[in-house]
Amino acid sequence: MKLTLPFLPTASCQTAASLLALAVMAGCSSPTSTPDTAGTSAAADSTTYAPRAPQAAANSPLQVVFAAREPQFVGVAVLPDGRVLADFPRWDNNPVAPVAVVGSDNSVKPYPDANWCTWNETVRNEPQKHWICPQSVYADKTGMLWVLDPASPGLKGTVPGGPKLVRIDPKTDKVVQNISFPESVASRKSYLNDVRVDTQTNYAYITESGEGSLVVVDLKTSKARRLLKAHASMMGDTTLNIKADGHEMIDATGKRARFNADGIALSQDGQYLYWKPLTSYKLYRIKTEALRNAALSEAQLAAQIEDLGKVPACDGMEIDAQNNLYMTAFENHSLVRRTPAGKIETVVQDERLEWPDTFAFADGSLYVTASAIHKTPTWNKGVGRQDQPYTIFKMALPK
Repeated sequence: MKLTLPFLPTASCQTAASLLALAVMAGCSSPTSTPDTAGTSAAADSTTYAPRAPQAAANSPLQVVFAAREPQFVGVAVLPDGRVLADFPRWDNNPVAPVAVVGSDNSVKPYPDANWCTWNETVRNEPQKHWICPQSVYADKTGMLWVLDPASPGLKGTVPGGPKLVRIDPKTDKVVQNISFPESVASRKSYLNDVRVDTQTNYAYITESGEGSLVVVDLKTSKARRLLKAHASMMGDTTLNIKADGHEMIDATGKRARFNADGIALSQDGQYLYWKPLTSYKLYRIKTEALRNAALSEAQLAAQIEDLGKVPACDGMEIDAQNNLYMTAFENHSLVRRTPAGKIETVVQDERLEWPDTFAFADGSLYVTASAIHKTPTWNKGVGRQDQPYTIFKMALPK
């Protein structure tokens, strides 16, 4: 079902995760948030918030692929053989399988194995070989799986030597590339949020939500550069109040969430990278050729950023074969898309999209997670208000 949606800037906002609240976010979908003090009425709203169990929309195209009460997960990827993966970042818990193959019977299998999923005192000396706080799983056009680990458990700062981008070959379920990011790229305050890979140029592009920046990785050399740190296009709008279910996102101290660069998407031809901060109604893009040009100064690079105008606040983004940009518009339980002409269309609206977070496209289907970030204790004065399982849905990709 596709309806034209008049854009209402007063009813939009998003995030990448309860992440951002703690340190922060992304986020995730995911990231760091620098909160601002909210007014008394806003704080009262946080106190009186009473969520209700969501109901499926009539004739909803959404099908449940996987559902689990705990722990919370945010990302999803679909492998060429049809296996579905989810990632469970270590924010407020310690999942046994922070990256896992999930089944329609709600089974969870550690991926690529139990050793990679182990993080405790016995393995603290090898942070590069274990998932610490994985935020994103992504399958590229060749079928390779990429796992992005910002290595910031509880969003309390990165584990030294832990931030990494890992490539796994699903045919063997073995790690074939493991890129470690130095503190000059992923500082202690950073939160690597989401990744897109251009298999033609062998470059990866990453949003970093903690301080607000982009990270560009030459996959041939494993060298990375952090770009546009704290540029206006990377930073959350301090004048906006995030809402979900009409509930303002305010933490226990009365501070309003602010989320930096989070959602990211790569055009089909690889020529443009799109991104946006979570707490912002603006969408940006830049030519990837500029991002790969190390000779450009920050000022020269910033001059090439295009402001594409207003869009709904969202967490995750992805682009289809026709270059429609899909966005998880969590403020009104919707998935929307922006056409190449700039028109905003509703793809589906369903109350079960409790903070729709991250997309994956595979075999003509759209997959999306519902991470219910707004119902976690961080945003409810320490009281978790999640009243349904965290869920992965899928639907036919609209024409």
